[in-house]
Amino acid sequence: MSQILIGKGHYQQWLELAYANRHGLIAGATGTGKTVTLQVLAEGFSKAGVPVFMADVKGDLSGLSQAGKPHPKVDERIVQTGITDHAFSAFPVTFWDVFGRQGHPLRTTISEMGPLLLARLMDLSDAQEGVLHIAFAVADDKGLLLLDLKDLRAMLNHVSENAKEFAAYGLVSTASVSAVQRKLLELEAQGAESFFGEPALDISDLMRVAPDGRGMVNILAADELMRAPKLYSTFLLWLLSELFETLPEVGDAEKPKLVFFFDEAHLLFDEAPKALRDKVEQVVRLIRSKGVGVYFITQSPLDVPEDVLGQLGNRVQHALRAFTPKDQKAVKSAAETFRANPAFKTADAITEMGVGEALVSTLGKGGVPNIVDCAIICPPCSRIGAATVQERQAVMAASSVGRGYDTAIDRESAYELLAKKVEAPAPKPSTAMPRSTSLPRNTGMPRSEPRAEQRSKPQGSNRQSYGETAVKSVIRSVGSSIGREITKSIMRGIMGSLRK
Repeated sequence: MSQILIGKGHYQQWLELAYANRHGLIAGATGTGKTVTLQVLAEGFSKAGVPVFMADVKGDLSGLSQAGKPHPKVDERIVQTGITDHAFSAFPVTFWDVFGRQGHPLRTTISEMGPLLLARLMDLSDAQEGVLHIAFAVADDKGLLLLDLKDLRAMLNHVSENAKEFAAYGLVSTASVSAVQRKLLELEAQGAESFFGEPALDISDLMRVAPDGRGMVNILAADELMRAPKLYSTFLLWLLSELFETLPEVGDAEKPKLVFFFDEAHLLFDEAPKALRDKVEQVVRLIRSKGVGVYFITQSPLDVPEDVLGQLGNRVQHALRAFTPKDQKAVKSAAETFRANPAFKTADAITEMGVGEALVSTLGKGGVPNIVDCAIICPPCSRIGAATVQERQAVMAASSVGRGYDTAIDRESAYELLAKKVEAPAPKPSTAMPRSTSLPRNTGMPRSEPRAEQRSKPQGSNRQSYGETAVKSVIRSVGSSIGREITKSIMRGIMGSLRK
């Protein structure tokens, strides 16, 4: 299999697998059929043995795990598109969920996320981002692992309390550290605490092939994650970066090693600083050579920066509505990105297409864009619509790989090591109660807690009572007075003998 059938217009429109890693765009207004197009492409890649990763924003894509059923509209579409081998079937699916509710937990560590993406995630100022970089640098130099949020909190406290010691790294402002700590609390309130930790995702687990040779379809439950759009977009950008840094160069292969679908792509670029946009452009441009295809799904091509849009060779454009000047600009912009077809005006077709129709232009021989065609999109073989809770749980229970992520691991890292350093125990009488060598887990208490504990020692310790302290103070006072009088007498005697 070297092609994926997308739909049929004047001719059947195919996506060549050899050019599928040249990336793509699926655009169109809400309700015009983008989800079904996404589903058809995911099925095609899976049939070709190509693993897929996709974010399920509305929950509809979970239907890929279930076989479709005959329906008059589906039967009509099969005839219209000229499909001869359509068969309803389920596809191999692994469900993932950052929060671990609708899929296997998907985690990464603070160190793997890195200070740049964390700063973007928390919307830090330049000064605050600088403090974050210092904390990471100190942790690296001291061999302290930053795995989860409590590790980062402990590291920030350590850097703040020992600012003079780390002056060579840069200025550590207490105000900036406090601001970053507040941002971490906000991040935790969005549910990020469950995202950072171990076992961290192994990229190879996204690139599996089922025993029957079909590529695994990895579906990230994103309906709840979308409530924290920065967490959503930063996570997907981190995943792209990890793929780019981990995978070896493969050049132009017969088919991709993985295809990555980025739904609600505008969230990646909204209010993103230039440095981050440049990073996205670089990853999209270079990850092709790693055998990864990236497909952005959004409403308008204007949602994607021009530098990134220029990297997207395969286009499926569903209908757009031109009610406002901005909408009209989007239609014109979308029309201009296609290779013109003399049979119709592209701009007119964009506003006149019905649900399930789209302008399709893919890369042909030599990587040259084909002439745009107005096509009817193929029907999927899997269910159109969401899987039930019971069906989802059954798929999760059958996943041998996914179950390995279900139990969190909390090994010794920066939090524990710094806590031990602060709590270095002083010698005590044998009658004293033993003390723990580590702080209570998940208390969220600042690093100053052990010192407060040391100030409130138990009875039976060497601490003096107020009475003892008062008596010793009087004795020291009397002793000092007597000493002064004796000294004066000796000095008078010496001075008198000298006068004689």
